[in-house]
Amino acid sequence: MSTLGRRTFLTAAASTVAVGVVTPRPAAAALIRSRITQPSGLQTGEVTTSSAVLWSRADRVGRLVARVSWGRHSRLLRGGLATPDTDHTAKLFLRGLTPGREYDAAIWFEDDYGQRGELQRARFGTASERQAATSFVWTGDTAGQGWGINPDIGGMTAYRTMHETHPDFLIHCGDTIYADGPIPPAVTEPDGQVWRNVVTEEVSKVAESLKEFQGRHRYNQLDGNVRALYADVPVLAQWDDHETHNNWYPGQMLDDVRYTERRVDVLAARARQAWQENMPLGAPRARHRDTGFAPARIYRKVPRGRHLDVFCLDMRTFKDPNTAGTEPRLTHILGQEQVDWLVREVTRSRATWKVISADLPLGVVVPDGPVNQESVSNHDPGAPLGKELEIASVLSAFKRNRVRNVVWLTADVHYCAAHHYSPERAAFTDFDPFWEVVAGPINAGTFGPNDLDATFGPEVVFQKVADYPNQSPRGGNQFFGHAHIAADGLLTLSLRNIAGSTLWSQSLDPEGERG
Repeated sequence: MSTLGRRTFLTAAASTVAVGVVTPRPAAAALIRSRITQPSGLQTGEVTTSSAVLWSRADRVGRLVARVSWGRHSRLLRGGLATPDTDHTAKLFLRGLTPGREYDAAIWFEDDYGQRGELQRARFGTASERQAATSFVWTGDTAGQGWGINPDIGGMTAYRTMHETHPDFLIHCGDTIYADGPIPPAVTEPDGQVWRNVVTEEVSKVAESLKEFQGRHRYNQLDGNVRALYADVPVLAQWDDHETHNNWYPGQMLDDVRYTERRVDVLAARARQAWQENMPLGAPRARHRDTGFAPARIYRKVPRGRHLDVFCLDMRTFKDPNTAGTEPRLTHILGQEQVDWLVREVTRSRATWKVISADLPLGVVVPDGPVNQESVSNHDPGAPLGKELEIASVLSAFKRNRVRNVVWLTADVHYCAAHHYSPERAAFTDFDPFWEVVAGPINAGTFGPNDLDATFGPEVVFQKVADYPNQSPRGGNQFFGHAHIAADGLLTLSLRNIAGSTLWSQSLDPEGERG
């Protein structure tokens, strides 16, 4: 629709959020109650051409309320109820928004007396359906390897650097927390400097209980750089392994002596609940006014206007066990349902660029012990085997369906790199050339480089790695990617460091790219 009319907006809002009727209590009772605060700030997410999600956490039970404004117009909306069952988080789903418009949201919680709590503000812009420029950033790996919020250096400053590029949105490619990595009060670096962490009870050990998983997310939200970015830049969140446990897969029994609960499926269920509660995504419940949002499917398409569709993958939920990866039969990393969805939706996309955001790289070898492999590649340069067969089917389907302008983005390996894939260099040749650009970590230990597997013909065009393994963020080797799509569709990809310096850049003409 071209405008956000009063009747349309209110009808849409009432069908997707709980519109609570608050009965006023005596004013004297309200005066002696302190106001509800928002200790974790605000988030916006899943912002498309016509919809968005607002998120916040209260310090006690309360109803999320927002006044959404555009120009001289505004609407007051009531969202979900923050309760202990949701870790006091609540969301509000907006739809019927106007494409290409900037919105402001004043957000607060009301208590059961109708008293308004602390007010905070968020901003977001819907994607334009016209031929307009857009930009975004992507990265992964937050608070890993014991490198947490260091007040001596200003906290997680790479988030501030991303914010300073003024992107239209952020893709967090996974490892949004490190549930399996305790954060100590201090770490001595190889040069003798002492890295000092802010610590909380929940980060002092590996996360096993739901409360501990929830506390990991609350920890990251303590950082002012994170809160400032998320109030101003919508996020598309993915999950990978460290939201639960390093290199996990469904059905696994852990041999990690730090855990009393060894069933990874039990841990993953708690981890996913905490992740869903703390990310601005989800489907609104139609009939349960106080339970907020139903769990969201992690793999999804996010339309971002004429030039861009983003396809967020889930390479964890449907994954077969980690093996050497040399099975002559197909094994899964996406699962058949997700493969069918990906091929269908990418083929149907009429956007100039189809960006596939993957939580694991395609051609980078990611070992899980001395034999097994964690990602797609099996470290065998020959024809596809095991999980490689599933990716090969996707790539060949894109070629068969004449899909143009596909770019893969990822994080996970804790260094940055630009890889170009071509059948001329590959053992498997039934695909069109494409780029995969790797960025991260954003506040974790830096490593690399990893070996590449030649099955799909990757070539290292650029990479920047740690000066030594598990280098702290103080070393400056924290990375994010930046993408800018001009009004005429020209895509410029770049890799940047914690200082904002551009380390590598490549412009792609939509008329000259295939795959």
